[in-house]
This record gives sequence, structure tokens and C-alpha cells, in this order.
Amino acid sequence: MLALRRTVVIAADGPWADTELGRAWSDPALHPPPQPGDEVIVNVQARTLGLGSGGYDVLIVNLTRGLESDGRPGVHVMKLNYTPVQHAVEVADGDPAGARGPVATIGLHGQLAPLAWAFAQAGGGRLGYVQTAGGALPGALSRTVAELRGRGLLAAHVTAGPAYGGEREAISTAGAIAAALEDCDAVVCGPGPGILGSGTRLGHGGLVALDSAHAALALGLPAIVVPRMSSSDPRERHRGLSHHTRTVLDLLLRPVIVPVPEGADVPADGRHDWRVASGALDGFPWPQRSMGRDDPLLFAAAAAGGRVLAATLHGDE
Repeated sequence: MLALRRTVVIAADGPWADTELGRAWSDPALHPPPQPGDEVIVNVQARTLGLGSGGYDVLIVNLTRGLESDGRPGVHVMKLNYTPVQHAVEVADGDPAGARGPVATIGLHGQLAPLAWAFAQAGGGRLGYVQTAGGALPGALSRTVAELRGRGLLAAHVTAGPAYGGEREAISTAGAIAAALEDCDAVVCGPGPGILGSGTRLGHGGLVALDSAHAALALGLPAIVVPRMSSSDPRERHRGLSHHTRTVLDLLLRPVIVPVPEGADVPADGRHDWRVASGALDGFPWPQRSMGRDDPLLFAAAAAGGRVLAATLHGDE
């Protein structure tokens, strides 16, 4: 059951609002910007559960404004279909015949910035981001994507499957990859912020890397699985090479390229193509923090992934 409450907006800054109940986010793909005095209905469940990255209320409906909207007349494809927030979108799934370029997959949104930065440092070219399931579905929620787009480190943002609100929409991950490669030289696929997880081997949003890698392989494109690695995670299963990455590599139907930073242990695996690359982050403009803690190895592994993606694009071994 939804945990819904009626409240009033006290102050607003773009999609973010302070209400009589607390902090709330209004999805710009679904609602007009909230204004002080608006009467709204919010879902309070994430805040009452004390969730970390998503521990705020989410606006469900603005009872003061937006009720007169006609949606998208003439558009017949729905995202979040058959849910109370289904909405029509214009889709742009690409043509598989024209898809050319390597595809990297990540299991955490926190890997996106170091990968994109290192890809640019290596002269990689135009990089597109395909946002998949596994984390936050709204495309507008990621501050990282907005920052990378502003700095020219991402050339496109396509939301695939149930994810929505990107600059372009696609029904499938394969279609999103093909769409991104119409304007970009390479693609990185991965979930939005706020990863899902149940603590089990298969119950984690990062497993979406399995689907994304298979989509790339099915399109005949070089597939790179960027490993989740950690030097500071208190959970043993994530130290070094995360068990989530091991699961993806175990379940893949075909071999892929796996980058690792210099100095890291390379597993004894004769199946996949393990490639050692520099994980250096000299000049990286953001803190190397993930989930509230410094984690140099996680960022180094992502940077190695960006450099291997660039080398694969340019045909370097």
C-alpha cells in the first residue's frame, strides 16, 4: 500500500520543495514546478523507512496546479504503463543495423562520473549514457548527469525501459544503445542513483549490467563490464572485486572485456578478457566518495573502465 499524506508547500527551489511534513521532490517529467502555498499529496514511505539516498518524500499529485494538463496528445507509447503515474512519451529506439561503437556497463551510478572523466582524458570522443532499471527511474533525479552534461563529458542521456525523463526515451536497452550511438562514439549503460538491494546474490540492481552487456553483445558490439571494486566497504563481500560483479561475470553467456586498475588483483579467470589500465584520477574534479565514504578503489576501477572504453573505441589493445 502507498503511504500518502496531504500537505502544503512552504518553500520551493525548482523540483525540490519543503512542505509541512519535510523535504519532497517533484518529478519535472510528471508535474509542473511546485510553488509555496500549493496543496500536494506526497508519498512518505521512503522517509519513514529512513532510506539513505532516497530518504525524502515524493510528490504524487499537485492539487493546486497541473490538473489541467492534457499530457502528450497523439503520442501512444507509455512509460510506467499501468501504474498510477503512467505517461506518454516520444520514443527513439535506434536501428540495430547502424549501431557501431563499444558499450561499457556499470553496476553503480557512482561509477559514471569517474568513467566519463577518464574516457575524456583518454581522448575517447562523444560518450552517451543509457540509464537503465536497477536504481532511480526518473532521469531528472541525477545531479551527476546534469553536471557531466554541463561539462561536456556526456553527449547524450537516453532513458531505457522503465527509466524515463532523459533527453531521449527508448522502450528497450538495446534500442537505447542503438539510439545513443546515432550521435555518440561509445555508450555507458547503468542504473540511476539509489541502487536497489536485498543482500542476496541475485537481488541487486547492479545485476542490470548482465542485461546491458547481453544487449550490447546481441547487437554485435564490444561489451565491457566495469567491475565494482572497493577498498573501504565494511562488508567483506564487496571488498576487492564485489560479489555482484562476480555474479554478472558468472552468468554472462559470452565473454566480455573486464578492466581492472593497475595494482589491483586480477582473478584467475580464463573466460573473460581482463585488461589492466591506469586508474589514476589526478585532476578529477569531484570527491572520491561513494555511499558516504571515501573509496579510492571504486573510483580507480571506474577510471580504468573509461580508459579501456576509449582504447577499445580507437582499436588499441
